[in-house]
Parts: sequence; structure tokens; C-alpha cells
Amino acid sequence: MVRTVRAGRHTVEVHRPGKVLLPDLGNGEGYTKADLVAYHEAAAEFMLPHLRGRPLMLERYPDGLDGPRFMQKNTPDHYPDWVTRVDLPKEGGTVRHLVCDDPATLVLLADQACLTLHRWLSRADRPDRPDLMVFDLDPVDADDFAPVREAAHRLREVLDRLELPCAPMTTGSRGLHVVVPLARRHGFDEVRAFARDVAELLVSEHPDRLTVAARTKDRGDRLYLDVQRNAYAQTVVAPYTVRARPGAPVATPFAWEQLDDPDLGPRRWSVADALDQARTRPWSELGGRGRALGPARRGLDRLRASPA
Repeated sequence: MVRTVRAGRHTVEVHRPGKVLLPDLGNGEGYTKADLVAYHEAAAEFMLPHLRGRPLMLERYPDGLDGPRFMQKNTPDHYPDWVTRVDLPKEGGTVRHLVCDDPATLVLLADQACLTLHRWLSRADRPDRPDLMVFDLDPVDADDFAPVREAAHRLREVLDRLELPCAPMTTGSRGLHVVVPLARRHGFDEVRAFARDVAELLVSEHPDRLTVAARTKDRGDRLYLDVQRNAYAQTVVAPYTVRARPGAPVATPFAWEQLDDPDLGPRRWSVADALDQARTRPWSELGGRGRALGPARRGLDRLRASPA
């Protein structure tokens, strides 16, 4: 069966719309490709500002959650000509990434059983200059949110002292992401080094609760402050994208005032209510342009040099 969907300026064919992608929404019903198409159509106004101009990696489940997963970087030739593509260098060659600039592409990705969109931290026109810095707060126990909440508060306190606006987002899986908008003046190595220095400062103040140890066996019961995603060609889950988990949780931005909500957790929002949250414009506090890291670096050096 094929269904035709008009999205913006283009018409998209949706094949097998009744195909179940996620087996359980929590009410005994499956989540179908048609459901994902409908969600992408409704979410487009909120998703696209976070996707436009950015190379993507696509997490696809052609046979649903119980089938194989494909992490797709290269854009197939059979995708329509109107889909934006960008060729970017990688070691030994190039990759032709898809860029999602319009509602029709979101519908196409749903037709391709792409449940989750992972975005670059830079844009295609200047791929070596990130405009986002991300801290991934990764707990030992995904069901124990207290350490995540505590770490997020402490990270925000440091970033506030450095006069760097930041905003939190549930991942729909584990922990939280804290996102910092940047001016595109710095390379990835400089951004990652800065993020690591911030993380190490927090670890030095709370060594029993936080760690930057990349190996799981070295973390013990401490929360991992992961900054390794701040690198060329690395990706992070995009705001308002669906995660490949039962219940169809959604990676959802929220306001700092919501951090202490007892109902908050990494899978707090799903396709049932994520757009209600989106309509509150939770990241409006970020303002406009990103910040350069020069003043923040000097402030961080002062914090690191000051007595404990």
C-alpha cells in the first residue's frame, strides 16, 4: 500500500504506512510509519530550526524496532532531487550527507523508517566551525535521575559564571544534554578542550560524584560528563526527534525551571505530549547569537586558579 502526502512544495509517497515501527506505546498499541509521518508533519515547525543547514546521520529501522538498525550517513541516489545533500570530507574520501531543510524531507525520512535524527554540531557551509557545544550527562543508572539533576544544576552554575547561556534537553534515552550556542569562531579541538576543562573543574570539586573517565569500568557509581561529541563529524540527537524505544519517547528541550519537577526524567516526553512542551518555547531564554569562547576561557582559567 502507498499513501501520498503533500508536504510544503513537494509530494511524498509513503510506503507501507501501516508498518509497525515501535511495538508498544504503553497502551498495547503499536506505533506505525503513518504515525511517524503524522508526528513529523506536526513537529516540523519545531524540528526544522534545529536541523536546517546541518548534516545528519539517520537511525533507521526498516523492519521496526525488532529488526536490524541502520546508521546511515551517505544519502542514496534514489532519494528525490529536491532533497538537500552536502559532500563533506572524511578520512580517505567524502560522505554525501542529507540535510533536512523542509517539511517534505521530514516526511521522506519517516517513509524511510528513520526514527531518530542525529545532527552535527556545525553547519554544512562551515563544517569545521561548530555553533553548538554539548555536555552529555550520562548516569550509571538510567532510572535514577537525582544524580543527573544535581550535575545539571552544577554545570549550569559554572556556565552562568562564565556568562555562557545554556539550555537542557531530555535525550529520550538516558540522562540529559546541556547545549551551549557558540559563535562560529573556534574549531572543534578548541571547543572540545574548553568543554573538557569545564567538566574537569566540576570533577575536581565533586570527585566522588562526577567523572570524565571514558571507560565504563573506571567510572564506578559516578555520573559521566561526556564532552567527546564536540568533534568533527560527531553527532548528537536532534531536538524533538523520536527515540527507538517502547513508548516512543522524544528528545525534548525544557526550561531550567522544570529541572526540579519530580516527574522529569530522560523519557519524560513522548509523541503524545512533546509538542505541547514545544509550544511553551522552552529555549527562548537562549536568545539570539552564540557566544565566543575567548572571555569564557579567561573566566574559566580564573576559576581553575582560584583556591578551592
